[in-house]
Amino acid sequence: MAHGKDSKEKVVYVGDSRVKRGGGFITPPDYTAFPGKSEAFIPNFLLKEWMVGVVVLVGFLVLTIAEPAPLWFPANPSASIIPMPDWYFLFLYQYLKLPYASGSYIVLGTIGVSGVAFGSLLLAPFLDTGKERRFNRRPIASSLMILSLIAVVYLTNSAWTHYKDEMAETGQIPENIQREEKAAENKAKGLPTTSGNQQKEIAIVDKENPAMESFKKAGCISCHAADMKGASGPSLRGVGDKHSKDDILKIIKEGYEGKMPAMYDSAIAAGLTDKDVDNLADWLSKQKAEAK
Repeated sequence: MAHGKDSKEKVVYVGDSRVKRGGGFITPPDYTAFPGKSEAFIPNFLLKEWMVGVVVLVGFLVLTIAEPAPLWFPANPSASIIPMPDWYFLFLYQYLKLPYASGSYIVLGTIGVSGVAFGSLLLAPFLDTGKERRFNRRPIASSLMILSLIAVVYLTNSAWTHYKDEMAETGQIPENIQREEKAAENKAKGLPTTSGNQQKEIAIVDKENPAMESFKKAGCISCHAADMKGASGPSLRGVGDKHSKDDILKIIKEGYEGKMPAMYDSAIAAGLTDKDVDNLADWLSKQKAEAK
């Protein structure tokens, strides 16, 4: 690109642009001077750019329709969780946990450092005024970019490693792992692997069975809800696909993997008999997705 009015000044073109810099309205040059090597920015070049953008947009739309984004599990106010931001904010999340960016230094961390970074971005065109476009000949811009990338990768990895350590210490299973296990389970059953697809609702089998009253009387509805779709506990619709009657009876008496306490004593205290508990386990084992 030319910088002066000297007619002998060497003209350096940027990209496909063949327009010489000038004041006011820019008159398009005669492109016949560059046979086979030039094209008008408007509409030829710009139309190509737009077409590429349209192809990328259509690609994203097709992927979105083909594989809808999975929904997370319903919010559970009684659950113990370790909050984490989305992956693209992990480096900021970790940065704000550093000693000189939090606590007594929170103002420095949130305003001071970000102000320096934003100011550097504003000053970048004045710090690096070189005309070179090659990476190795723009040391200031290249160094800043490399340092930024290293910092983002390091902080992101630190945040994720810390999160996994916390989950391991508290015995929690990350929801993304739970979703993967659920997807694998659904795949084995031939069901949709993502909650983005609407799944057929599983009906309650033999709703008029007296065991339904035992289910309510024993207090199961406090965790599994009166409609058995689950509240603080999981849904029991289709529980017969996962557990047999003996399994369910054992869960009632001994609890389940630390996620559910033993409920046998409280059921007996609520007025149920051993036969009622047995009938309840038998009825729950018949709660299957394909049963009618």
